[in-house]
Amino acid sequence: MFLARQPTGKLATPEEIAPIVVYLAGDESRFATGQAFNVDGGITI
Repeated sequence: MFLARQPTGKLATPEEIAPIVVYLAGDESRFATGQAFNVDGGITI
């Protein structure tokens, strides 16, 4: 039932989560302050 409620119909893989982690750890995110990055497959939309 949990997966049925997910807009993508599946759970995320580490490969799908890793890009935002790399972004936040890198210099490209230096001006991203006080933001919430929802990496949840669209469940909070």
